[in-house]
Amino acid sequence: MQEAVLYTQEQGTTVQCHVCAHRCIIRNNHRGLCGVRENRNGTLVSLVYGRSVAEHVDPVEKKPLFHYLPGSQAFSIGSVGCNLACKHCQNAEISQFPQTHGGAIIGHRRTPQQIVDMALQTGCRSIAYTYNEPTVFMEFAYDTARLAASHGLGNIFVSNGAMTREAAAYIAPVLDAINIDIKGFSESFYTSLCRGRLYPVLETVRTMYDLGVWVEVTTLVIPGLNDSEETLGQIAEFIVSVDPGMPWHVTRFHPAWQLQDTPPTSVATLTKARDIGRAKGLAYVYEGNVPGQGDADTRCPVCGAVCVERYGLTLVANRIFQDRCPQCKTRLHGVFV
Repeated sequence: MQEAVLYTQEQGTTVQCHVCAHRCIIRNNHRGLCGVRENRNGTLVSLVYGRSVAEHVDPVEKKPLFHYLPGSQAFSIGSVGCNLACKHCQNAEISQFPQTHGGAIIGHRRTPQQIVDMALQTGCRSIAYTYNEPTVFMEFAYDTARLAASHGLGNIFVSNGAMTREAAAYIAPVLDAINIDIKGFSESFYTSLCRGRLYPVLETVRTMYDLGVWVEVTTLVIPGLNDSEETLGQIAEFIVSVDPGMPWHVTRFHPAWQLQDTPPTSVATLTKARDIGRAKGLAYVYEGNVPGQGDADTRCPVCGAVCVERYGLTLVANRIFQDRCPQCKTRLHGVFV
């Protein structure tokens, strides 16, 4: 347990949390919507500081990040809890654990030094704060990231983007890359499917980009919910408005949590999404969760040469030299060394 950052004292012992976009007003002995930030007599505390429920060595491409140190490994950690409640959540067993287990908090007890040591011992080049929403364990992520940076490790957030500007500004100085979900492109989608709002997510994409963090965007394409040409086109147009060189991952949905009866996304739908993104002006669009079928290669946006060849999440060949296309020498968008 650790005192939280970014909260204010309100009337009496009530506090307001300013880490995520809900900005929960929390009465004494109550928690925010995330289920892991609790008011203890007017002090907001994180119940998941140093509580790691998942630890794995993953290819950085799994985040997915295709333009940040391709082919490298990321030591990936997460806690329980989330500030959203997406009906299609692929990790609901941990993200919704406090809500489905009477407020229980679980996880291995870890210090930032232990996480950094494990990352170094396993040959990873970065630490990824992922599996659940890292915003809800912001304090532990920040302390670990700051220490990791001093040891030459990169730091990655895999985020739903529903954080405040204050939170983005707080974590950005120790963050190297972030993948942000844009799950749909209407407030009604976010309200009905995710218990959230669209606007803060779009704001986080812009804010992180403006603060110099490498940003990639993911959309899990769900049949009948966000797979229309209009929705996909709107998402692509927004990304282009920030930077046409920002990668967009359109990934396959598999039945999960409260959407068990929704069928998996067809490869044809992902190809349609890819084509829409390219037609709108995006330089890099990737089809995900369809190894061997979708387009996962990084191509030069000028000459079309394959600069990074992949099979699903596996790097086959990295032909980039000094951030440039090996054929026409165009500088590519990303962090490659």
